[in-house]
Amino acid sequence: MLRDTDDAHAVIEARGSANPCLGSLALLIVVMSVTLLGALPLKGPVTRPEPTQSAINPNTAPWWELTLLPRIKRLGVPLVCLTGNRNSTLARKADVILDVSVAEEACPLGLAPTASTTAALAMGDALAVALLQDRGFTREDFARSHPAGTLGRRMLLHVADIMHTGERIPQVTLGTSLKDTLVEMSHQGLGMSAVVDGAGRVRGIYTDGDLRRTLERPIHIHTVRVEQVMTPDPVTVTPQLLAAEALRVMEQRKINGLLIVDAAGALVGALNMHDLLRAGIF
Repeated sequence: MLRDTDDAHAVIEARGSANPCLGSLALLIVVMSVTLLGALPLKGPVTRPEPTQSAINPNTAPWWELTLLPRIKRLGVPLVCLTGNRNSTLARKADVILDVSVAEEACPLGLAPTASTTAALAMGDALAVALLQDRGFTREDFARSHPAGTLGRRMLLHVADIMHTGERIPQVTLGTSLKDTLVEMSHQGLGMSAVVDGAGRVRGIYTDGDLRRTLERPIHIHTVRVEQVMTPDPVTVTPQLLAAEALRVMEQRKINGLLIVDAAGALVGALNMHDLLRAGIF
């Protein structure tokens, strides 16, 4: 029923011991872009069209029979019932019955709902996963439903969202002394500095690793120019790249920072591993 419309709605109601099962089923249904309308109200009109009512109810209470069931039927809403009693009033009114009965509860007294709630939870998960597969739900769909989750950040967050820009970009121009380059690196705190030409295009990069290699040579930091010790033609990416892809590039190239350039090769940003860590990309 849920799969037969591109804009499916679901109303999920649980009673009594089935309440703990409601959250998991509702969450999975909502995640898959099916609008969850909530329980039908006891007062006032019900106007949303064509929902599917999923009821989880071990015992049909009289108020249920007198209030909710008539409204569901007047709306012509298909009713799916997860129940342990196929002869209950709710089951007899349902269009589809999903039997989640158990032989006995795990509770040694046979009183506390234990095995029955587990069965209902498993059936709810199975229903949600079947819907996921039938609707062709993808990782991208999941990410859009969970933008703040780990998957959402990995699938939706771009380099432009986390890179340092403007005055926060560590950069010097060709001809700058190594001493002044180190001052810029220390000031910005990214462990690197871009080296750009007069048009702002990236010509090289100088990093903490370059500094260690430089110190092995007999040079004077006050007189040597940065282009003499920099790494030319560094790895660069565009702002549109996914942050997760930027992480992959850094891992493959064994580097701790990236320069971000536009289509003309001009420097527009910078980031390092700490930025990706703070963004939750790891």
